[in-house]
Amino acid sequence: MQVAWLNDQQPLLVMFLADGAGSVSQGGEGATLAVNEAMAYMSQKVQGGELGLNDILATDIVLTVRQRLFAEAEAKELAVRDFACTFLGLISSANGTLIMQIGDGGVVVDFGHGLQLPLTPMVGEYANMTHFITDEDAVSRLETFTSTERVHKVAAFTDGIQRLALNMLDNSPHVPFFTPFFNGLASATQEQLDLLPELLKQFLSSPAVNERTDDDKTLALALWLP
Repeated sequence: MQVAWLNDQQPLLVMFLADGAGSVSQGGEGATLAVNEAMAYMSQKVQGGELGLNDILATDIVLTVRQRLFAEAEAKELAVRDFACTFLGLISSANGTLIMQIGDGGVVVDFGHGLQLPLTPMVGEYANMTHFITDEDAVSRLETFTSTERVHKVAAFTDGIQRLALNMLDNSPHVPFFTPFFNGLASATQEQLDLLPELLKQFLSSPAVNERTDDDKTLALALWLP
């Protein structure tokens, strides 16, 4: 996650998450490569000065990430499926917001009207299966959401947190889960903000959380402060 500055001096929030498939040998590396490549691509786009928050950008990001993963697989003489990972992204500025997703996990947002989950976590053909950015049909599976509004709050998470973050009956955000995080961000001093990553790590590895899930857990949070 990073904040860039556009040519009009407006801030641009860029957030990407990926979760390596547990059934493959290089899933963790695939996830790291996916996020780093997406971030590098966005840095080039921002420097170029032309940035449309639309389906074309989302597709270009996915194609760029796939190219990187295919190249890594070839270099290591492995199958690209060995680098399988899910992929989530959010890009938001004063001009609007773009959300993209391949696989499970989710991006919960608030545009000033309450928390919502614009894109539903993807499931595969069987229980506990999903889709990955390395799949042959990844580009056609890509789902996007666009808005003309800047996002006020963002919480992006991998599937290890899904049962805590969402009401599983209707895939709506479980508001009590998110409220303490956003309230903490809103009231924190800079010194407290510096401590938040470690506190978040402790929370995600706590017995109370691990009783609900034994999967890898990633949670990224952002709050717009006008």
